[in-house]
Amino acid sequence: MYRIHQTYIKADMKMSVLLNDNPMLLLMLEHLNIDFAVRDKTVGQICGDNKADPGVFMLIANMYNGFYPARDEIESITDISMIIDFLKNSHNYYKNDKYPEIKHFIERLQSKHKGSNIGLVEQFFNEYFEEVLEHLDYEDEIAFPYFCQLSTGKGKGKPGKSKFSVNEYREHHTDIETKLTDLKNLLLKHISIENELPLRRKFLVSLFELEYDLNIHSMIEEMILLPVVDKLERKIK
Repeated sequence: MYRIHQTYIKADMKMSVLLNDNPMLLLMLEHLNIDFAVRDKTVGQICGDNKADPGVFMLIANMYNGFYPARDEIESITDISMIIDFLKNSHNYYKNDKYPEIKHFIERLQSKHKGSNIGLVEQFFNEYFEEVLEHLDYEDEIAFPYFCQLSTGKGKGKPGKSKFSVNEYREHHTDIETKLTDLKNLLLKHISIENELPLRRKFLVSLFELEYDLNIHSMIEEMILLPVVDKLERKIK
C-alpha cells in the first residue's frame, strides 16, 4: 500500500520528512486535529504550535511507524485527554468517512455483478458494521466519559463510586479489526469477480488502510489507555 520507513520519531525531526516516509501519519495528524501544512517545522515545534503533549504525540506517531510503546513511556502519562480526543476523532473517521467509502465500493460492485457472490460480501459487511457502530457508541457514550471523569475529577458523581469500571470496559472491548481481516481475506481468497480490477483494487486498498488504522487504534486502547486508566482507578478507589 505505502512504503513505510521504520524511523523512530524524535522531537527534533522534521514532520514533512516523516510524512514522506510514512503517509499514514497524515491520519494521525487528522485524528489530532493538526493541520497537514507542517512546513519545515520539527515534531517539537508542531506540538508546541498545537498545544499537544510531545510525549503522547511521539508515542502515537511511533506506533504508526511500527514501534510498541515502552513501559516507562506509558507510566509517564498523567493526562489522557489527548488520547481520548484522538480516539474520538478516529471514531468519526471510521463512521463518517471510511465505512461509507467501503459501503460505496460494495454497492458499485453489486450493481455491476448482480446475482454474484458479492452479495455475501455486502451481508458480511453490513453485519460487521452494525457491530462496529455498537462498539464505537459504547466507548463514546459510556467508557470515554468515565475515563475523562477519572482523569479530571469533573462530571456527575464520584468516579470511585461508579458502577462502571475499567474491568467492565476490558470485558466489553471487542476485537473489531479481526472481522475486517476476514472481509479482506474473503475478497482475496474466496470471492471471484470478473473484470473491474481498478474498482476491486480501490476497494482492497481502502480495506488495508482501515485495517492499518484500526490495529493502531486497538493497540492504543489496550497498551496505553487501559493501563493508565487502571492506575487512575486504583488510585481513587
